[in-house]
Amino acid sequence: MMSGNALRDLNTLPMSERTNDSSSKGNFTKTCNGHTIENVDEPEKKSPASVRINGSEAVNGGVEVTNTEVEYIESENLSDLEDVDTCIENLLPGLESKDWVRVVESLNNVRRLSIFHREAMHSMLGDLIPLVVKSLKNPRSAVCKTAIMTSADIFSAYNDDLVEFLDPLLVQLLLKSSQDKRFVCEAAERALETLTTSVFPMSLLPKLQPYLKNRNPRIRAKASTCFSRSVPRLGVEGIQEYGIDKLIQVAASQLSDQLPESREAARTLLLELQTVYEKSPGHSTTVSEQPEISSWENFCQSKLSPLSAQAVLRVTNVAREGLVIGS
Repeated sequence: MMSGNALRDLNTLPMSERTNDSSSKGNFTKTCNGHTIENVDEPEKKSPASVRINGSEAVNGGVEVTNTEVEYIESENLSDLEDVDTCIENLLPGLESKDWVRVVESLNNVRRLSIFHREAMHSMLGDLIPLVVKSLKNPRSAVCKTAIMTSADIFSAYNDDLVEFLDPLLVQLLLKSSQDKRFVCEAAERALETLTTSVFPMSLLPKLQPYLKNRNPRIRAKASTCFSRSVPRLGVEGIQEYGIDKLIQVAASQLSDQLPESREAARTLLLELQTVYEKSPGHSTTVSEQPEISSWENFCQSKLSPLSAQAVLRVTNVAREGLVIGS
């Protein structure tokens, strides 16, 4: 079950997230010794690095302004830590810091620990995840995007060990993948893709399913894509165990959704389910003996309303006809 906080997060997009995606740079205002300092850039970079202090200049009667440039590190370019024990000791205080530069550095250390020292950080996950979620909510793009990348590395490292902590991360990633700031949105989509390949679908699908009915169509679309991507990982036996009838009802409900992304995810899922149904053990024998009972058409009609069954059969029949013509 989703918490009240999670539902509020999903249904309310902060104004800070409703920005144009024309640039990955963001200007912000900073106060230093009583003076207001404006236009300190926080650009996105593609080359591997962390947080760099580029230099300083004197303004407003001698007040020194430091320009902080953030560069995002791909996972494969992260280096190991020199002092693991000290890093772990400072990790939670760093993530709780009011200094955003320190928070970014700490997030990158979480990533390093996930990759190089998984077991050393495992016992901290319960305290760590809420602080990563806090950074995901941060209006500063540098903190938010680094937290998204941190989430992806945590998914890769801990897999099903994260299931009990997953809900608040999932809420925020669905939100971030649905906003208009493109470089944050793309990072969140990559993190969600990592999630669907890291957490076993039998655990993940029930977490995703409530978001398929969210009132925000973009949330529904992202959740539909994740759901459709996860189902094939169950395999034939896993899909049968989960229930083809349950899955076909989920896919059918998304066929009429508002956004094309949801509808395409539903079509992809339906074709997968049809293939699994027709390859299921004993299906060919049953079809030869009782074709009126076991055909895909009759299965759909028995599990769905007439209109939904018609829509599903239209999708799967068109795809089948295309394959016949192509062959």
